[in-house]
Amino acid sequence: MDESRFVIKDHQWEKMEPHCLGRKRDPGRTGMDPRLFLEAVFWIARTGAPWRDLPTDFGNWNTVYRRFRDWARAGVFDRIFNALSDEPDMEIAMVDATIVKVHRAGQGSKGGLSVRL
Repeated sequence: MDESRFVIKDHQWEKMEPHCLGRKRDPGRTGMDPRLFLEAVFWIARTGAPWRDLPTDFGNWNTVYRRFRDWARAGVFDRIFNALSDEPDMEIAMVDATIVKVHRAGQGSKGGLSVRL
């Protein structure tokens, strides 16, 4: 896997690492590389692909999914978010019409908003 294409920068990883569960030396799925695991989660979030379509470079999709579920239940992602929230990345924040849709009745078009006394 080409690490130059990873989303997590080194300075961000330094803030995230203390909040991650498991270390490389730990046995089982918690012993997998946490940075690679987070890259897999971000890949799923970016592409919107189902877990089964996760590239094998990230590991077995089912193992990654179960680890994601465990971390979500343990609140790891909340802790990571709080650790990184002091440094917002406005490059990613956006809102456009594909996300916020309004029905034509709510836009005031024909047959839409009308004032009744």
